[in-house]
Amino acid sequence: MKPKTEELLYLLLWSAEMLGRPTFRDLTDSYEAWTYRKGLFRQMRTLEQSQLVEGTFRGNDRLYRLTEPGILHALGGRDPAVQWSRPWDGHWRLVLFDVPQMRHNHRNRLRRFLRQRFFGLLQRSVWITPDSLQQIQHYLRGDDVNVNSLVLLDARPSGGETDAQIVLGAWDFAAINQSYLEHIALLETMPRAALKESGAARDLRKWAAAERESWLNAVSKDPLLPEALLPDGYIGRKAWRRRVQILTDAGDRLKTFRH
Repeated sequence: MKPKTEELLYLLLWSAEMLGRPTFRDLTDSYEAWTYRKGLFRQMRTLEQSQLVEGTFRGNDRLYRLTEPGILHALGGRDPAVQWSRPWDGHWRLVLFDVPQMRHNHRNRLRRFLRQRFFGLLQRSVWITPDSLQQIQHYLRGDDVNVNSLVLLDARPSGGETDAQIVLGAWDFAAINQSYLEHIALLETMPRAALKESGAARDLRKWAAAERESWLNAVSKDPLLPEALLPDGYIGRKAWRRRVQILTDAGDRLKTFRH
């Protein structure tokens, strides 16, 4: 998806309250239309074809709504509130592998797969998650990785280790928190000038692009663990609450823009 279309989806998420009952006229009179006037129709078609928005007609008006996949895409692929509130059964799932050096492509692909799914690296070639291993079982089923060099375990610590120690050993929460602190600082720089002319709108759009990049940088490092496993001093939920407040304010201001 092209960057401008990604940005349009993001801006639509900001004004999701309006998007519950927007007309095509509403969109073409709004900030989104001013930003994307030449490519708005094409971008909305792209989003519809990707099933990220859905459009229906009401009389002569075109109504758009974000789909659930569209909301998730705009959030960066995961809804933090849903992730934090998911239950945990108290069991850790481990992936242990020792793929030979001669099969380094398979080894690297497996590592990449685990990182992309936010597994923590507990020790060398020992990866851990609080979630089901169903995805990796499915992944291995159609792959030629030598499963004799790989073991999947459902386990509980038995040597006196606490879940908190496991969490801090598997994920770098110092780096995660630092990224969230940087994001909170950027949130507070949102332009506050009234959107009465195009220069103010351009400043807001520039800030929005930086804000989204900063958020994705932070959340892409974060496993978004279940609440029971979140470490002391974790900044993610504070950053998320402040982000919701700031972007709600930004969305309200976008709806008042006329050019």
